[in-house]
Amino acid sequence: MAGISDAPFIQSLAVPAVCLLIAFLSYFSQVLFNHSTLDPGPLSRTESTTFNILLLCLWVSYFRAVTVDPGRYVFADQVIEAEGRWCKKCQAPKPPRAHHCRHCQRCIPKMDHHCPWTKNCVSMTTFPHFLRFLVYANVSLWTLSYFFWQRLYALWETRHMPAHLGPTLAALVSLAMSGLVCAITSLALGIMLITTVQGWVLNRTTIEGWEVDRHEANIGRGSRDWWDMTGPDGEPIRFEKVEFPYDIGFFANMAQAMGTSNFLLWFFPLAGNPKISKTGTGTGFTWEENGFNRKEGMWPPLDPEKLRRAGREWGISRRNYEAELEDEGLTPQEQLEAFKRRQEEDMRRRKRRQDVLLAELEEVDGFGSDRDDYDDDETNCNNAMRNWANSDGEYLRDYGVDEDAEEQDEDVPLVELLRRRHVGTTSYSDS
Repeated sequence: MAGISDAPFIQSLAVPAVCLLIAFLSYFSQVLFNHSTLDPGPLSRTESTTFNILLLCLWVSYFRAVTVDPGRYVFADQVIEAEGRWCKKCQAPKPPRAHHCRHCQRCIPKMDHHCPWTKNCVSMTTFPHFLRFLVYANVSLWTLSYFFWQRLYALWETRHMPAHLGPTLAALVSLAMSGLVCAITSLALGIMLITTVQGWVLNRTTIEGWEVDRHEANIGRGSRDWWDMTGPDGEPIRFEKVEFPYDIGFFANMAQAMGTSNFLLWFFPLAGNPKISKTGTGTGFTWEENGFNRKEGMWPPLDPEKLRRAGREWGISRRNYEAELEDEGLTPQEQLEAFKRRQEEDMRRRKRRQDVLLAELEEVDGFGSDRDDYDDDETNCNNAMRNWANSDGEYLRDYGVDEDAEEQDEDVPLVELLRRRHVGTTSYSDS
């Protein structure tokens, strides 16, 4: 599955291929059952009606999974608080649980992954249709498998009869071929259904599951690997275990994902889906949390390797937007005095970090003799975490996420902060 959505051939033919597969298994098999010499004969009226109703639900659900817009954020032309993450590709705020899809070329609300087989993102708005598609596809395949089993069992029961009294060779080949395709498809879609239902019940997207695995891997590395981590302001960063905050109870999780608490509508093919709020707050912009962390908004958790790379690229001298805004309108002499004041504060912070560092170095046993080995281990570990993959060997890009946009959440650009200040904003906070 990893990287399959990047292949141009797959991108252009995936949806027609799925339609062809559905048509082959659905209608070729019915022709085979109804117009061949296979026992126990044609499908009964009840079997045929039930199967075709399932197929109708399958077609409707797949059509909606393909055609429903995965959602987009629209920000009104007004002052927006400079808080939270910033997408450098969209040049707009990035709400929680959103990710920038490199196929859809925009930030997708509650992005699960970009599915090549629907040529669409599985997101807050398309997840109900995608889940219904998987449910009806699997139930249809199980029903079809039952029909195949009836005919295979009948063949086994008559295995001692002369061959010329049994089904034709064409019927046997067709039965074997369609049965094999049904079995392979059932296995693939069954696994997909299990993982999707698991994410549905836990209120956890595929991407968030990847983030959980990465966070646990980071926690497993221990605080020793993070002793030198500081933020853009030069202050030490507090790393801690962060619990996944969006699991608010299995029924509330499922109702939130399906857009309604009426469970009778969850699997109705024509039912709706969650809508993104048009006010800039509410559904799609904010998400209820379970309160297990010391404060809200801690997900996704900090990644030490991201911050280490950011520190190497930008250094402690990373631009202080708040300070630059404070300097705007000051005279050159006042700006110089403000700069000296900040410089002295930086020196004091640097001195405090050096004291902490020396104290920690003194606590490390055998530091002098083992330091070179530790450096080699740390370098190898950092290289491994730089392009971190989960246990299935999957990277963020395999889910359709634009890793350039995810590499380091951008602070809101200074020009944007200045624009907001000019239209009347009086307070800011760095993301």
